[in-house]
Amino acid sequence: MASLFSDVSHETVTALLPGFLASLGASAAALGTIEGVADGLSSIAKLYGGWWTDRLRRRKPLCAGGYGVMALATLLVAAAWHWGLVLAGRATAWVARGLRTPPRKALLAEAVPPDFYGRAFGFERMMDTLGAVLAPTITLALLRAGRAPRQLIFWATAPAFVAAFAILLLVRETPARSPQPRPFLLSYTRLPAPYLRLLWWIGLFGAGDFAHSLLILYANWALASRMGGAGAAAAAVALYALHNICYAAVSYPAGYLADRWSKRWLLAAGYAVGALVAAGLAMGISSAPLLALAFVGGGIYVGIEETLEDSLTAETVPNEQRGAGFGLLAVVNGLGDLVSSLLVGWLWATAGVGAGFGVAAVLMGAGALGIALSARGDQRRTAAKS
Repeated sequence: MASLFSDVSHETVTALLPGFLASLGASAAALGTIEGVADGLSSIAKLYGGWWTDRLRRRKPLCAGGYGVMALATLLVAAAWHWGLVLAGRATAWVARGLRTPPRKALLAEAVPPDFYGRAFGFERMMDTLGAVLAPTITLALLRAGRAPRQLIFWATAPAFVAAFAILLLVRETPARSPQPRPFLLSYTRLPAPYLRLLWWIGLFGAGDFAHSLLILYANWALASRMGGAGAAAAAVALYALHNICYAAVSYPAGYLADRWSKRWLLAAGYAVGALVAAGLAMGISSAPLLALAFVGGGIYVGIEETLEDSLTAETVPNEQRGAGFGLLAVVNGLGDLVSSLLVGWLWATAGVGAGFGVAAVLMGAGALGIALSARGDQRRTAAKS
């Protein structure tokens, strides 16, 4: 419930933010500054939040507090009369988001037995993505009904507060958990070696896992010659909606299968789908059916990727270190997003679309191969022990 309502809130703000800033007289540079600062602070906060939650006897107050601060920060954005106040509100919200993410995932892992990790994280991802599907749909309907963007941003605080109360009132903690007051650096260097090795492959895949705004840009570029600029933009948005629907639809089944099969093999398969999508873009696909297939593949691999990475973390990292484990995973993914988007974007601009997405396909394929090899190694070790 927290993931669903929180995503409805912040995806509403995300959809309205460019137009809202334009009404304040702010430029595209202001939007870039706001999003860049917010994303950077969020990554740092996730690392700190992972360490902090392992030091607490109760994780729930930190998690609920993060959701509550996000709601209050949205009020600041709604009341802003200058883009500097929007920056302050967005940065505060994203710091709170970063702090509450590791304890939320740790609480979710505590709430189910290990045999249900895949389904639990898959269901959470499905609910989160459902929020991302509902938010722009509801926002578009309310805008057409004559509601002002500032008013809708203000209303977006309501589901944000619902998310905070869902954690505060409905979530129960494991009462016997003992906190681990390790120093900051030691809490990360003492994570299990198998998990740190897993992160290398996750990071390698992430270095090619470009932001899906580039996938939308590719659809605009590929369709513009036949459909015109406005038609291509509308088609790209529709394709992205298809992407999010597939993402939501595949998350829980991926978790269900992960509880029965090897999580690493399934993650390797998801990574391989991502590499195939990037390879198709590198080859210059431009027909509507092939583009639709690429967006479907994008939704499928992201649903598998996020579900399996979280459930593997819960499975590999002991309970007393899970906050740090989820925090480090978030930072690795955040750095991967930064590297991959810069890499693909600049190669596309300087050497062509084939070079940009071709390099992405190679890196994603290497990550898939690494995860597959680690899965094979696990099978060999299990067979040797038996």
